[in-house]
Order: sequence, then C-alpha cells, then structure tokens
Amino acid sequence: MAASSPAAASPPRRSRHRDASPRRGDHRKPRSSPSPSPSPDRDADRRRRRSRASPPDSDRRRRDPKPSDDSGMLKSGKVDDRPPRRARVSDGEEEDDRRTRRSRASGDEEEDNRRRRRVRASYDERDGRRSKRDRDRGRHHRRRSPSSDSGSSPDGRHSRHRRAEHLDREERRRSPERKEPTPPLPPPPPLPEMIPGRTGGIYIPPFRMAQMLRDVEDKASPEYQRLTWDALKKSINGLVNKVNAMNIKNLVPELLAENLVRGRGLFCQSCIKSQMASPGFTDVFAALVAVVNTKFPEIGRLLLVRVMLQLKRAYKRNDKPQLLAATKFIAHLVNQVVVHEVVALELLAVLLENPTDDSVEVAVGFVKECGAILQDLTPQGLHAMFERFRGILHEGEIDKRVQFLIEGLFAIRKAKFQGFPAIRPELDLVEQEDQCTHDMSFETELDPETNLNVFRVNPNFVEDEKAYENLKNSILGEDMDEDEEGSDDASDDEDEEGSDDEDDEEQMEIRDKTETNLINLRRTIYLTIMSSVDFEEAGHKLLKIKLEPGQEMELNIMLLECCSQERTYLRYYGLLGQRFCMINKVFQENFEKCFVQQYSMIHRLETNKLRNVAKFFAHLLGTDALPWHVLAYIRLTEEDTTSSSRIFIKILFQELSEHLGIRLLNERLNDPTMQDSFESVFPRDHPKNTRFSINFFTSIGLGGITESLREYLKNMPRLIMQQQKPASSESESGGESSDSGSSSESESSSDESDKKRSKRRKRS
Repeated sequence: MAASSPAAASPPRRSRHRDASPRRGDHRKPRSSPSPSPSPDRDADRRRRRSRASPPDSDRRRRDPKPSDDSGMLKSGKVDDRPPRRARVSDGEEEDDRRTRRSRASGDEEEDNRRRRRVRASYDERDGRRSKRDRDRGRHHRRRSPSSDSGSSPDGRHSRHRRAEHLDREERRRSPERKEPTPPLPPPPPLPEMIPGRTGGIYIPPFRMAQMLRDVEDKASPEYQRLTWDALKKSINGLVNKVNAMNIKNLVPELLAENLVRGRGLFCQSCIKSQMASPGFTDVFAALVAVVNTKFPEIGRLLLVRVMLQLKRAYKRNDKPQLLAATKFIAHLVNQVVVHEVVALELLAVLLENPTDDSVEVAVGFVKECGAILQDLTPQGLHAMFERFRGILHEGEIDKRVQFLIEGLFAIRKAKFQGFPAIRPELDLVEQEDQCTHDMSFETELDPETNLNVFRVNPNFVEDEKAYENLKNSILGEDMDEDEEGSDDASDDEDEEGSDDEDDEEQMEIRDKTETNLINLRRTIYLTIMSSVDFEEAGHKLLKIKLEPGQEMELNIMLLECCSQERTYLRYYGLLGQRFCMINKVFQENFEKCFVQQYSMIHRLETNKLRNVAKFFAHLLGTDALPWHVLAYIRLTEEDTTSSSRIFIKILFQELSEHLGIRLLNERLNDPTMQDSFESVFPRDHPKNTRFSINFFTSIGLGGITESLREYLKNMPRLIMQQQKPASSESESGGESSDSGSSSESESSSDESDKKRSKRRKRS
C-alpha cells in the first residue's frame, strides 16, 4: 500500500507504452470477452480502466522478487516490455492486488474532481472580472435600463452553462458508470442603481408618478418641484396635441386647470411647435390662444413675441415653409383680435417693400387668411395694400405664376372674401369686447424669455401653487356656473319640447298647404345657382341637395327661370342643364316636359325671356343633351303659329346653325330615321303649308335647309298627275267627267295662282 500512495497523489500521466495493446514478443492471445460482439466504445473504456488499475513495471518488479525465467534478458541488463508469464498466486496476493487497483482508481477520481473545481473557479473569476468591468464602463458612458442591468450578463451565464455542459460530457465520456450532480450556480449580484440619461431621467409610469408625488413629504424640495414640472410639461403637451374644432370647448377647462402661470413658456412652445407641424389646424390653435389670452394676457403677448421672432428669423434665412407658417399664425391671431390689425399692415408693408416671387406669394396667402377682418376693421389700409399689389402686377417683374396669384386675390376681394371666413362658427368662443389685443412693432427689441422653458427651483413654490389654485377656482367656478345654467335651460327646453310633442301626437295631423317646404327648396336652389362661380361648382352643390321623389322637376323649372331672368343669355345655364341631362335621365325627361310647356305658353313671355329660353334649348339640342324628337311639338304653319312662336323658332334654328353649322344641321334634318319628328316643321301635307315653311326659313337666312322641301314642291304637280292616272282607266263617261273635272280644277288652280301672284306684286 505504501507503493501506491505516490501514484495516487500525482495526476495520471500518459505513458509512451501502449498498455491496452499486447507487448512486443508476446504471442499469447488476449482474453476473449464474455459478450459475443462487444462494441468499440466498451472495449476502449475497458482498456482505459485496465491501464489505470494495472501498476507500473517498477512496482511489479518490486512486489515480485522472483527473477524471470528468461536469463538472456538478465545478462543483457535490459528489462523486457512483455508482461511476465502468469503464475499461480495465492488468494491473499490476489486480494492485495485488487485493493491496490481500487485505491489507484479512487485517487484518479479525486484528482479529476480537483482539476474540474480549479477550472470552474478560474472561469467564475474571469466572468466576475468581466461583469465588474462592464458595470464600471456602463456607469460612466451609457444608461442602463433596470430590466437589463444585472451582475452577470446573460451571455456570461450562457457561456458558463456551456462550459459546465462540456465538462459533464467529458466526465461522462471518461466514466459513464459514475455521475456526479452539477454544483449550483452562484447567485447573481444585486441590481445596480438606475442611471439617469440626458433626457431628464428614466420613464416613470403615470400611476407611479402620482404615488411618488403623494409620498413626498417636503412639498418645497427641488425633487418634488422637478416631478411637478415634468408632469406639467407632459399634461400641456398632451392637451395641445389633442385639441381640434370639436373638442376645444371640453379641453379648455382642463388646460386652465394646469398651472399656466408657471408653464407659460411650455404652453407657448407647444403651441408654436404644433402649429408648425400641422398648419391646417392654425385656426384651432389661434382660438385656443384667444381663450387663454382672455384670462392671462401675458401668455398671449409672450406667444406673439415668439412668433414674430420666428417670422423675422425665417425672413432673414429665406426659410419659406417656416415663414408661411408664422404668417398664417399671425393672420389667425388677427382674426381672433389677439393681435392688432396694425401688425398685419406692417407685415404686408415689409413683405411688399422689395417684392420677390416668394415674398409676394407669402403676402397673398396672408391677405387671403385675414383679408375679411381687415376689410371690416381697416378698409383704407387694405385698399392701400391692394394698390401696392396692383403696382407690382403692372411692373411685371415677377413670375407669371405669382401674377396669376395676385389676379386671383383681386377676384377673391371682389367676391368679398367668400370661402375665406375670418372665424369659423365653431371656433368663435370669445366675445370681441372681452378680448385683450396686443400691439407691437417688428422694429422693437423683443425678448422671447426662453428661460421659461427650463426648470428652475422656485423658493416660493408652495405659495405660488396655492395662489394659482385660488385663481383656478375663481376662473373655473364661473365657467362651471355658466355651464350649469346653460344645461338647466337646455333641460327645461327639452322637457317643454317633449310635452309639446306629446300634445301634438294627441291632436290630429295638420297638413301644411302653404307649400313652405317647396318655397324653401326653390330658395335654396336659386341661391345655390346664383352664388356659384362656374357650372361645375353649381352642379356639385345642387346634387348635394336632398330631393324627395317627384321634386326633381323643381330643379329644372328653377334653372329655366334663372336663365330667363338674365338680361342676356349666359352659357353657364346651358352647360349646367347639359350636365344634369348627362347625369340622370330623369332630368332629361323633365326638360322635354319643360320644352313643351314653354312652347305652349311662349306668347306670355317677353322678348328678352323668350330669347334666353330659345337659346337655352338650342344649346341642349346642339349638344345632344335633349333628343331631337321634341321638335315634333312645333307645327310650322300660318294658322298654328303666332308672332311669339315664330320668334322662338327663328332664334332656336339660328342658334342651332351657329352651334352645328348649316351643313351638319341640314344632315340632321334630312336624317331618314327622324323624318316623322320633322314633318310638323317641314309640312308636306299641302302646298300652302310647304310654301309657308320654305318662305319662313328663307326669310331668316336658313334657306339652305329647305332644299329637299323645294324639290318636293317642284315635283308636286307631277305627283298629283301620277295619282290621277289610275282614275282615267275607268269608264269613258267617268273618264270624260274626270277630264272635265281635272280641266276645271287646273283652271281653278291656275286662277288661284294668278291671284296670289298679283297680290304679291301689289304688296311689293
């Protein structure tokens, strides 16, 4: 056993001898394993255990003093590598050999465990140094989120787990029979302190912020003031970003509930940034500023100062988008009477002093926004600005596009700024008498007071908060009383209306025979037609009017009435009627009915109205908006026409010839598919009516469309003779009588023609 202790203390070394293979010169066969087909892994493990358990040769020689039978090797002084021949040993020696092998195996296992613990300790020490270095680096250079800060990074833990798994696999490969439990991982170090960043600190949820504000005992401490400042900033930004025309009445009380005296810089900054981001909501922000300005005039003045400085900065830098946004904000502040109109006139004078394309374009947009209120407040000042615009237009040094903008501005002024109202009804929240108007010049030195945007510790914080709390109660108390009174009045009105409705239901139904609804509809149609700029706008507006079934005819009648009331015919009405005929066939059928009705009552119209109506229907016929078969209602004879109807027909066909041309009109009238509709206009039933039609169109300068009718009149005697030939085939008596009758008829017809000729000569 003494010989085995040094072997157990030192780690096992790989000998250069291949113990698992038979030695040189040993021709004995190895032992056969009991299993018929051992696997190679098991043979390798068995050879490895055998090499560990077998003692070295020196120990074997020391334990076995008997010399070897091989005398040749003793003489040479060399030790043979071959194992000695197996000799019969006693049971005691065999037991000692087994104990020695067990002690050697246990020593090897202890050495493996010690080596494994040393490797793990070195890995843990290396990971600890790395995590400490990462923590030191993050504390000085970057902000660590509380969710990701820990003593050992996840990558370190994963790498340690991978190394442990590698060691376990190595252990299982070496000794699959023995498995040791993996030692538990060391606990992670505590979380480091949260490091604030440049944005003012770590995100804190609202409920946590409220809890922190409640838990603070010293209300005057800088920490508490900082927390309230952050909460005030978030609240003001949120309210300004949420405001629109629909909810502005609800958000104003919430905004006044915040400490606007302390956060006036934040409020002005938020309004300017939001207006720059969305210029389309400028009127909404101006209305919000107008409400706040009635309670806190210094806030309105501060915002005006900052907007004017922004405008001057953009003008010097030639920053057109920022300049447009600033001028639009000032224009709507002028509309809300927050800014004096002199500021607007001064701004226009600055923009038009040295006119360029961009400056004139900005000035045109500014006048469009606030021209309506300038027309009411300072008409002379606005007239002077328009004279300056006219001078720029006559000089012709600016671009054509900008010249067109100026011409459009003059048209808007002529229409009294329709489409550009000063204040929308839903944004008219402040009475003009209650508003505080600010007046300042661009030439004066302005202080933006940017220090109000930054947090500063206030030594009188508690007193200021109490003072604003009292002011808020006085402001919101009045508003709440007014709201309650208004709600009470509204509830009383609703109750009265409900009782009235119940009484009406109990009474009999009353029919309104005064046609009030019809009169209102006609008024709406008339105002829409007369107030529209072109026929497309009028058609778009008229189609939006909700018409009940059967009321489409009212639109046709009102359109025709408006056309007849004009001094001269306007093509605007013809285009509008054409558009309605193309959109819906109901309007086309209604215009056919209107044609018949107007022609039957044409004698009641004055000459001017008659001319306008005839040109209106001529436009519809010339553009195929109205079918040509409506001409069948016209019978052009001496007995069926009057002076008014002849004037109507004359103007109708003259307008058609101007629209289509005489050649195309003649082709239309000679269309064989439409001859049934034109028989009444070009009658062929009697020579008298035919001659009247030919003479009528010749007298109005349209004789070219009667060529076919002239041919028919020329061939009429021949046709009559052809009709009379079958009658001559009868009996001779009948024939003689017919000849005498025909001769008498011819004589009578010749006499009549001679009389007519003599009458015409006398008239001439």
